[in-house]
Amino acid sequence: MSAQDEIEDSSAPLIEHLAELRTRLIRCVVYFLIGMVICFTVATPIFNFLTAPLCQVLAERGQDCDLIFISPQEGFFVAIKVSLLGGFMLSFPFIANQLWRFVAPGLYKSEKGAFLPFLVASPFMFMLGAAFAFYVVTPLAYDFFLGFQQFGTGGESVEGGQNAAPLSVVFQGSAQEYLNLTVKFIVAFGLCFQLPVLLTLMGKAGLVSSKGLGDVRKYAVVAILVLAALVTPPDVITQIILFVVVYGLYEVSIFLVRRVERKREADLRAQGLWVEDDDEIFDDEDEEADVEVAEKSEDSKS
Repeated sequence: MSAQDEIEDSSAPLIEHLAELRTRLIRCVVYFLIGMVICFTVATPIFNFLTAPLCQVLAERGQDCDLIFISPQEGFFVAIKVSLLGGFMLSFPFIANQLWRFVAPGLYKSEKGAFLPFLVASPFMFMLGAAFAFYVVTPLAYDFFLGFQQFGTGGESVEGGQNAAPLSVVFQGSAQEYLNLTVKFIVAFGLCFQLPVLLTLMGKAGLVSSKGLGDVRKYAVVAILVLAALVTPPDVITQIILFVVVYGLYEVSIFLVRRVERKREADLRAQGLWVEDDDEIFDDEDEEADVEVAEKSEDSKS
């Protein structure tokens, strides 16, 4: 067989994998488009559901829950954005199934059993983070923002001061701006709740260790504080909530990585393949050398 024939034979599996990848990606796009079309037909009820936190805060202040379009095409783009978000969430199980069917044939049975729980846990944690953002964080954020309105209890305008015209600053929100901010909260918290899944998967792959995560805890605190300042409004309460939640998830990640390490150690010990860390070996050798030096010095003195 010539070298050219060997190259052609080795390239055949690659072409087959690329063809399969193309098929899977096309199916993912089709699933997403189907989900988007379904959500577009019910975009108004979905948007009304997303306005629940704002309407709740406005109702507590005795105001009507009214949003406006500031441009003729804004209503259409709001429906498109709602369809994009809803279509992705609706089609995600089918997309994940296609990705799994593409990756699974190249994995061993043990690797499949290790990877599959993370594939299930990832969407669950995202939904948990999105629900936390929607039902807890978003109402607090809008309550903070709407606190800057200026009007009396009866809706009358507030006097602006001496020689100033009566002033009334009342919320008349844009539907598109409200949707953008709400989606930002949902996506940000959904991604933050992926932290335990990501770090545990990295720990299972041997990329991080519980000791290493514990050693950089102080840097993680600073990073979480910066994250809380970026993805939340300038409200101390909301920032503290995000910091406490994400830092708690970080500690949970350390615990999960430690469990993964203990399980790996137990399996290796059962197979007789466990080797102590080099650092521990070097420490033992250093201690033995120190003992020998001490004994020799005592012998020389005697």
